[in-house]
Amino acid sequence: MRDWNVVVTVREGGFVPACRLLEPYGLVKKSEFFNILTMRADDPRWLLVELHRQLAGSTAIAGWIARFMPLERFFTFQAPGEFETHARDAVSAWLPRLAGRSFHVRMHRRGFKGKMSSMEEERLLDTFLLERLAEAGTPGRLVFDDPDGIITVETLGTRCGLALWERQELARFPLLHLD
Repeated sequence: MRDWNVVVTVREGGFVPACRLLEPYGLVKKSEFFNILTMRADDPRWLLVELHRQLAGSTAIAGWIARFMPLERFFTFQAPGEFETHARDAVSAWLPRLAGRSFHVRMHRRGFKGKMSSMEEERLLDTFLLERLAEAGTPGRLVFDDPDGIITVETLGTRCGLALWERQELARFPLLHLD
């Protein structure tokens, strides 16, 4: 499925129950990557809240789903350079929300093995954001322990989705499991 807005990492043995849990909320498909589902939900952030509400009543959900990641910005790419251009454009939208705050980028790359390094792409985007924030007179800080926000970058082959999660959301939604 190319039109996903959620990436779900399932635990060993959690594929079938996770699909059953999620299917009432949108189209769920197995991806070409091990233990990774994609989903198209009408309101992915609302679904994250709903899953955590259900998680309070049934801890079994955490045994099926390791990560549930709603995403809000998307692009496709064919090469690392194209990825970097599109990724810089996508994260630029969050500069006002990152002004004067601490953050870091976390990338979960699936595909492009040997052609892209998650750590290098994280560093590139961190540096890009820090430079733009400094140029705007609202310097940010790169922090890995309890940052104000984390930008997640999820790639599945040639499709990328991104989202910005703030400290309160990270604490409220353990299924995000970003760090």
